[in-house]
Order: sequence, then C-alpha cells, then structure tokens
Amino acid sequence: MKTRIKDIKAREILDSRGEPTIEVDVITEDGTLGRADVPCGLSKGEHEALEVRDGGSRYAGRGVRNAVYNVHEVIRPALLGKNSVEQREIDELMIELDGTPNKSKLGSNAIVGVSLAVAKAAANALGKPLYEHIGGAGPHILPVPVLDMIEGGLLAASGLDFQEHQVMPVGAESFSEAIRMGMEVYYKLGEIIKKEWGRHSLNVGAEGGYTPQAMNDPRKALDAEWKAIVELGYQDKFVMSLDVAASHFYDRQEEKYKFMGKKITTDELIEYYIELVNDYPIVSIEDPLQEDDYEGYAKLTSALDIQIIGDDFFATNPERIKRGIDEGAANAVLLKVNQIGTLSEALDAAQLAFRNNFGVQVSERSGETEDTWLADLAVAINSGQIKTGVTRSERTCKYNRLLRIEESDKSLKYAGRLFRHPC
Repeated sequence: MKTRIKDIKAREILDSRGEPTIEVDVITEDGTLGRADVPCGLSKGEHEALEVRDGGSRYAGRGVRNAVYNVHEVIRPALLGKNSVEQREIDELMIELDGTPNKSKLGSNAIVGVSLAVAKAAANALGKPLYEHIGGAGPHILPVPVLDMIEGGLLAASGLDFQEHQVMPVGAESFSEAIRMGMEVYYKLGEIIKKEWGRHSLNVGAEGGYTPQAMNDPRKALDAEWKAIVELGYQDKFVMSLDVAASHFYDRQEEKYKFMGKKITTDELIEYYIELVNDYPIVSIEDPLQEDDYEGYAKLTSALDIQIIGDDFFATNPERIKRGIDEGAANAVLLKVNQIGTLSEALDAAQLAFRNNFGVQVSERSGETEDTWLADLAVAINSGQIKTGVTRSERTCKYNRLLRIEESDKSLKYAGRLFRHPC
C-alpha cells in the first residue's frame, strides 16, 4: 500500500531564533516524503508538554540530539509498516510509547515532529493539500490574521509588559485584502513610531513587531496603532486585540502583578482591562491573568463581552479546556500543537472548544521555521483566526501559504467579522 510508512528520519535544524529544533521526514512505500519542522516557544506555560533537550555546553544545552535519537531508535521501529492515513492510531501509539502524562520521556518535540510529518506524508501520497487531508470535506473558511504590531514582554527588548499589541483586519473582503491592509498599517505605524519614539524603535521583536524601548504603557502602543489605522482611513476595517501573557509578570509569592512599575491585584488588573475595552475597539485578550487563576478568568469573562483566550491557561489540553468550560473561565482556546504533543490531541482540543461555543485561534510559536503546516491547520478546522506574527520570513511564509490556498480554492470564504464563530 502506497501510504504505508517505509522510513522515518529526523535531524537537528535551526529555528528562527537560531536555536536547535527537530525536523522529521516520513517516507511512504511509494517514496512520497512528508517533512515537518517543530516550532518552539519562548513564552511557555507550566502545563505544556515537555521537550527533550540535550543539556551540556553544546548549543548552550539547547541541542536536540536526544530527541532525534528517540525518533530513530524508539518511534521509528514502532511505526514502520503503519498506514500513514491512520493518524489517530499512530499518535496514540506514540503516546503509549512515551508513557508519561507530559511526553517527557521521548519529548513533545520528537513526538509532534513525527505526528505532523505523518499527516504531511499521507496528504502528499494521496495527492491532497494538507488542509483537505486533515479537514476532509469540512474546510470552507480562511482565517483573519492577528497581526502583532508592537511587542513587549518576553518577546522584545521594549518597555512594555504586555507581550503583543495586535490589530485584526476583520472588515476586509478577502484574506489577500486583509494582508494587504495589515501590511499597510505596519508601514504607516513604522513612520509614526520613528517620528515619535526614534528610529531605534523600528527594531523588531521575535515575531516582527516594533519594539519602542521608551514605551511602557499599553495605551501608547494602542494609540500609535490606531493612529496608523485612522491615517489610512481603515477605522471601519480594523479591530484591536492583546496577548498579555500575564503569568510572566505575576509574582506568585506576593500574589500580585508587577505592571508598569507597580504591584497590583487581580481585581485592579481586571478593572484596567475593562477600561481599555471601553476606550479602544479591543475584541480579544489572550492570557489576561496568570495561568492557574480560574476564578479570575471567570470573573473577567463575565465582565467583558469579548473574546478571552486561554494560552498558557489552557495549554491546548482538553482537560484544562473542559474545566474552563465548566467554570465559565475564558471563551476561546489558543491552539498550539506542540503544547499538547500530537496532531490528534490538538484536533480533539479544537473540537471540544467548538462544541462548547468557544473560539479557536491557531497560533505559531516565537521560535518558528519555514514550514507552513500551521496555515493548513487553520483552514482545516475553520478556525477563523490565525496568529503568526507580522513580518520575518518564518511568519510571512504562513501568510503566503494562505494566499496560495485562497487562489487555488475558491470555495473558501474569509471569516471577517465572524472570526469567533465562522461556522
């Protein structure tokens, strides 16, 4: 059978930060290749599946030779002869081989690399685009790009505590128009930032957003972005959003947030979000509170009629998502395949979210590669929204893939203002 797995190879490559990551090749009986690169996050939650790193002095301990070894010596022998179209069977077998709750034995990087390469090999062998192989007859939506215009937190050397200050071209008529308008806002924003904050503020962070070092107030970032939007006459076409990544400025001992040079309580931070939403067209906030505060998330979700996304909070983990659903804590999931470790588990997390009227935003990591499977995944599940930075080729390659998909498949419609519930 042409889709059976004939061989599996893995290697150490570099991600967009110059750090090692793993690349996996799955070859089927007819010689078809499926190749997948594994992204890696810098801003990680405590509940993510664990990567295997080598330690020692090589690559400052960040090497992945041990993960490569696990692919070759443990995973490969178990998968040879398996049918690559049986994604769930293969993923469950790898989970069993690992035997830990967080994939710490073989490494989530090893497992997810094989999982994604299997999907790509099957799609290629069947002559289907990856989104169609994953989604079957279901795909009919192109996602809204969530563009990270100004960066802070762990992603940038700016003075901002919030990690991403984003804009969303929901009023575009197509994905290609959305990207065009988004890039025009980025260019205009660069002019504004250079004039008001100096040319050094045009340096970019991990995902291509600007990093004004003297800027420490989220309102300044939002003001600059909105000024760019208005100057272009796009105020009816754009909304705004935030990725706060609040766990990274939360002091667990004092149970307070270190925000803009002050220590504030959860209630004070919630009140700040309410004020921001009243003052700006913000429709989505990601990780507004620390990753274990279900009570705080429920309070904020009840207080604001916008999208509240769990990233570190949910970690693409169905068990944590189920608790959020039961407690009314958040109303959307940030989907990162390597947070949970296999494609099948990520798809389960997305379907759990959709069944309970939660939104799903498909997301990259700060350490990305030139691989474009993320774009296909967003289309496959009709997510309606994708976050993959703004500039740098490891980001724009995902947008370019979506442009090609839009060109080739006229049945797909841009999610636009229905991005939260496009189906």
